[in-house]
Amino acid sequence: MRPTEEVVETLRSALVGVGVVLPSLGVDPVTGASDEPFALVDLGRCNTRTAERLASVLRGERPPVGAHAVDVRDGRVGEVMGHVGGRVQLRPVAGGREWDCPPESAETASPEEVMRARVRKANSQGRLPC
Repeated sequence: MRPTEEVVETLRSALVGVGVVLPSLGVDPVTGASDEPFALVDLGRCNTRTAERLASVLRGERPPVGAHAVDVRDGRVGEVMGHVGGRVQLRPVAGGREWDCPPESAETASPEEVMRARVRKANSQGRLPC
């Protein structure tokens, strides 16, 4: 059996790999200081957004809640807000009204696509009306 610290780091890396960060993940201080051969892992506290994302990843939803996706039907980029009724719910990157997308039409957005969508929104808000 591996030491608890090593297991915690393995878990931290795996979670980061799927986009989940648990800031207080660590070795339980009480059992870590005891004579027990293996301390407990303290998953810690997280906000509801992180908990939703973790649950989505564990359910195998693709793309997971909190990720960014491109609706390949029209090229819009949005943040995945949920999976309801077999559809992916997306919200525009810079805010706005959500829309439903069939899962087969939702592809993971690259960081460049997300940045482009944010810049496009900022530029549209900076224009003066004619």
